[in-house]
Amino acid sequence: MIVCTVHQVKKMYGGNEILKNISFEIHEQDRIGIVGQNGSGKTTLFKLLSGVDHPDSGSIAIRKDAEIGYLEQLPEHSENMRVYDVVSSAFQEINEIEHKIQQVNALLSDPEHTHRLDKNLNKLYRLQEEFEELGGYAIESKINGVLAGLGLTQLSHHLFMQLSGGEQTKVGLACLLLKEPELLLLDEPTNHLDIETMNWLEIYLQKYKGSVIIISHDRYFLDKVTSKTIDIEDGECTLYHQSYSGFLKEKENNLLLEFEKYEEQQKKVKKIKESIKQLRDWGARSGNEKFFKRARNMEKALQRIQSMKRPKLERKKAAFEFSVNKRSGQDVAVIKGLNKLIEGRSILSNLELQIRYGEKVALVGKNGSGKTTLLEIIQTLDHSNGNIKLGPSVSIGYLSQSGLTAGSTGTVLDIFRERVPMEEGEARHHLAKFLFYGAAVYRKGNELSGGERTRLRLAQLVYEGFNFLILDEPTNHLDIDSREALEQALEEFNGTILSVSHDRYFMNKLFERTIWLEGGCLESYNGNFDYAIEKRLSK
Repeated sequence: MIVCTVHQVKKMYGGNEILKNISFEIHEQDRIGIVGQNGSGKTTLFKLLSGVDHPDSGSIAIRKDAEIGYLEQLPEHSENMRVYDVVSSAFQEINEIEHKIQQVNALLSDPEHTHRLDKNLNKLYRLQEEFEELGGYAIESKINGVLAGLGLTQLSHHLFMQLSGGEQTKVGLACLLLKEPELLLLDEPTNHLDIETMNWLEIYLQKYKGSVIIISHDRYFLDKVTSKTIDIEDGECTLYHQSYSGFLKEKENNLLLEFEKYEEQQKKVKKIKESIKQLRDWGARSGNEKFFKRARNMEKALQRIQSMKRPKLERKKAAFEFSVNKRSGQDVAVIKGLNKLIEGRSILSNLELQIRYGEKVALVGKNGSGKTTLLEIIQTLDHSNGNIKLGPSVSIGYLSQSGLTAGSTGTVLDIFRERVPMEEGEARHHLAKFLFYGAAVYRKGNELSGGERTRLRLAQLVYEGFNFLILDEPTNHLDIDSREALEQALEEFNGTILSVSHDRYFMNKLFERTIWLEGGCLESYNGNFDYAIEKRLSK
């Protein structure tokens, strides 16, 4: 059964046509991934589907009584509401019935209302029946299950307004999942989630009763959850009956076929044009009108040929290509007996780690396990106790989770040249490789999106020539094209890499060693992420 029909939808912003003639259908229990470059209109489409915004033309028809769940639509909560209260508000109707049951029970225990005993008992029976039909007795179990799955159990009694932005987003996601709307719209749901929580969410969504549409740059997550893919490109959309990996192959094959058709058409057009020219030449020489007539007929035939647009086999991508000024020694970093306390809590305990030249090491662990702390300790050599030794000629290039670490009030051009001294013209040429074109180089650092901040910091790192890259969530905020470009550059990097990441596709493709941080201690696996998971599960 169809849940939603989108028919020839158009949407413009600031004179730019973001979406043009978008059409597709959403069926019951569909699992659809929406992909496309940053700015292609993915979030705009979600706002139209949810009713937050409306199309300029075309129509969106939602099945009668079908509820749509979209994170941005969640109501504001009062300052004194705890996380548990916020999450339980997903069951407003059931909560109201429960409140009425409490009121009737109070009347039944009041001696002054004994004359209405039968009426109140009947009312209580009806309310209890309704409460049971709506699944009221399973609410607490459902809430606790989702809180545990999203890693929110310890925060359940904290005030919602005092949580971080990431934690509030997770609570919002919990509310959405518990409401179980017929159509669930998830925009980057894996942001702020650790790997264990992502695994839980994947299983939850696979079993979800309604339809799910997901915007995500997490290719591993899309492959696990989705069975269809909508690709938005140049304002138009194409539906593929494939998960992300299958879509990639099918799109590539389609593009190659289109390009072959385009080249065949170009050859045909060229041949007709040459024939027209030849006929006109013969007509001019002989004075025979028949040649001119045939030339005119061929021109009409040429006009009837619908000119094909040249298929874009390659989109513009950021051009990451890291240089190394000087090779490091064989031992890059050696850590022995490292301990770290934060606010009296042991984050790292008697930690041992050795990283050698040329290794690409992925650091994995739950949120709050101390991964970022360890990266910061290695690059600053600031620690409580223990021994950290960097090898000879080691130079560290550090990428924090926020991309830029300073200079946010300067322009893109100024921030880049602070770390990479060069003439303005040359700097603009290099920045263009990272998709900062024209006037974009004069934008202020504090106006940049998360992806732009990461790209700008990577642009600096590329030209600074470090031989040991320490990267904290390098694929965060990057679209899929930029992630692929970064992967290729890091694969070719002639140095050493230590990276924290929750991007399992990225880790599987690039890293041949995985170290797992848990309970303040490290466990090393000589393989990629999937290999490490397999070994951990087989213990």
